[in-house]
Amino acid sequence: QVQLVESGGGLEQPGGSLRLSCAASGSIFSIGAMAWYRQAPGKERELVARVSNVGIRNYADSVKGRFTISRDNANNAASLQMDSLKPEDTAVYYCLMTIRTMGLSPPTDYWGRGTQVTVSS
Repeated sequence: QVQLVESGGGLEQPGGSLRLSCAASGSIFSIGAMAWYRQAPGKERELVARVSNVGIRNYADSVKGRFTISRDNANNAASLQMDSLKPEDTAVYYCLMTIRTMGLSPPTDYWGRGTQVTVSS
């Protein structure tokens, strides 16, 4: 059993910063890619940022230069530093990790339940 728990969302003014965290727990053997997605009301879920198991980072064009994804392999954790926030960043943010469990099952995508980020004055 694997669980991902996000934290750090909230209400922030335009131009401000927030830091999201995601911690994985359970029978984890290894973690491949870690990523953050977001879903705004009435829109499809979209990829925000991704970091591979060797540290290669990719970002959506809309957040390049403002958001930074990091991973902490020792603690099975990921974070998303969000700076220069804009109202259009308002969404529920979800953490995704590709995990192999102790039973050496094939790599499987696990999702967190999401954390709300609201950018408004």
